Amino acid sequence: MPRETKIVIKDFNFYYQSSQALRNISLTIHPREIFAIFGPAGSGKTTLLKSLNRLTDLIFGTRHTGTIFLDGADIHGPQLSLTHLRRRIGMVFDLPTPLPLSVFDNVAYGPKLSGTTQKRRLAEIVEKALRAAVLWEEVKDRLHTSALRLSGGQQQRLCIARILALEPEVLLLDNPCSGLDPISTASIEATLGELKKEYTIVLVPHTVQQASRVADRAGFFLNGEVVEEGPVYQVFARPKDKRTEDYVTGKFG
Repeated sequence: MPRETKIVIKDFNFYYQSSQALRNISLTIHPREIFAIFGPAGSGKTTLLKSLNRLTDLIFGTRHTGTIFLDGADIHGPQLSLTHLRRRIGMVFDLPTPLPLSVFDNVAYGPKLSGTTQKRRLAEIVEKALRAAVLWEEVKDRLHTSALRLSGGQQQRLCIARILALEPEVLLLDNPCSGLDPISTASIEATLGELKKEYTIVLVPHTVQQASRVADRAGFFLNGEVVEEGPVYQVFARPKDKRTEDYVTGKFG
């Protein structure tokens, strides 16, 4: 019986004016899995991530060919609401960017913008999102203090909670452990293990080792192309392409 799919990318090419960043990308991502996109700098990882919720639309002079489907619907289709797409597919960037507000107001910000005003309902949303981001126990006694006083790892999990408060289906994580110490990195990785029980996660990992620890499946990107993709144990332990083997073993990159 074939596995259910969440995101299907078919023959996707992406251009920044005359420069081609992605070449004939075809990938399938399943519900409630962590799919890691890894490869050297400049290989197109972040471009693909931003293409999945059309953040690339904000960049002047870009264009694409090919198709990206979310639950069978073309994300570039004329009937699709861009606001709705970005609620369904949320993105967390490499550097945590908490708002200069309290912990509570950071998480409640999106729901408030969407029209939720009842205090009890907002409190439920905030607690649920912070628990999902494995941050509740650390901040429950300081919800009304500035988020800027949290540690780097806590701020990153707060940014994840801020996205979760909007009840997305897919999380895009672009190197979420960049600049974090090993203890904070371990906290983020533990959080990902919990999140995949409910969400589909597409991750650009901090290191090859991180991809091997947290992902279910992975794709190796090089010069804008997918060299190889498959289950993590196969890609890392028994790669089919020598370029993958050389990168995983540290011979280049």
